[in-house]
This record gives sequence, C-alpha cells and structure tokens, in this order.
Amino acid sequence: MPADGFRDLMSRFPSGVTVVTARGPGGEPVGMTCSSVASVCTDPPTLLVCLRSDSATLAAVRTGTFGVNMLDRDARDTSELFSARDVDRFSAVSWEPSPAGVPWLPDCSAAMAECRVRATHAVGDHTVVLGEVAHTRTSGRPPLLYGMRRYARWPDGPGLGDEPAVADGSPPKRKAVRADGVRKRSA
Repeated sequence: MPADGFRDLMSRFPSGVTVVTARGPGGEPVGMTCSSVASVCTDPPTLLVCLRSDSATLAAVRTGTFGVNMLDRDARDTSELFSARDVDRFSAVSWEPSPAGVPWLPDCSAAMAECRVRATHAVGDHTVVLGEVAHTRTSGRPPLLYGMRRYARWPDGPGLGDEPAVADGSPPKRKAVRADGVRKRSA
C-alpha cells in the first residue's frame, strides 16, 4: 500500500485535535499536535496516543506522565503552533501545571487529561502510548475537528448539524444515501 493512499484513506476519518504535553529532562515543557488519540477502556480509564518515535515529546512522555489537551474549536492557531518544528511553543501560549506538573493548556482546550504511562509499543516510525487517566478537566467549549486535510468547527446548536436533539432518548431519523447517490429518509 503506498503511503499516499493510506494517508488519503485516513483523512476520511475525522478526529479531534490534541496537543500531547510532558516535561523534558530539565523540567522544560514539551509538546506536539496529535490527532491519533483514542479511548481504550473505562476500567481503568485508559487512552492511547500515537507519537513520532523520534520526537522530543515521546522521549519526555516515556518518563512516566503526560498531558492530553483536547483543543477547543477556536484553537487552530495552537494546533499549528505545536505542529511546527524548532519553535518555542510554550512562550506563545498560556499554560499551567496539571496536578502532577505536566503542561495543561486551559485557555484553548475543550478538555484536558493527565495520564500515567502504562505501556508503549513501537509501530513503524511511531510509538503507541497507553496512558491511564489520573485527572481531567473540561471547559464546556466544543472541540476542534480535523479531517479531509482541513480543520472544522463543531457545529452550533443542540444536536449534530441539522438534526434536532431528541429529548425522549429515541434515536433521530437518519438520512441514508442510496448507491445512486440520492438521499432518502430511513425509519
């Protein structure tokens, strides 16, 4: 499978945008933008992040504790800042230490988690890090999204897009698309 074909495939799966943070060997804050984040289980509460194996952030994460800052929908600039190389990222953003001291970005995050490393696994040029979540904080702001190689904002309103929220708990009617591309309503 060519890398470009795989990248195109995965661009069709939108995700939230995070900044993974930790403390470097001298205690300095380090971090990088990461959209490869997933929930693993709730008991114990565990998530995974995938980081470049040659990154300074992964080297710092391996020391045991890291932060996952789930960016809010107005934080595209923060995502781009933490994607750039060779910049002093933390001088350009407001941050504070989590309970264990890893950098949290409260002014631009929809939610933040502090995690303890439970396992790592190298895959190609990346490393999967399993982190047990120790502390969280949410802001109430909606998340920033990324897919199809572009950013998007979580829609305003009570539901997802044009469907109203259903108060009785029943699932809303979904729009289906037939093989010929015509939209139809399904029950």
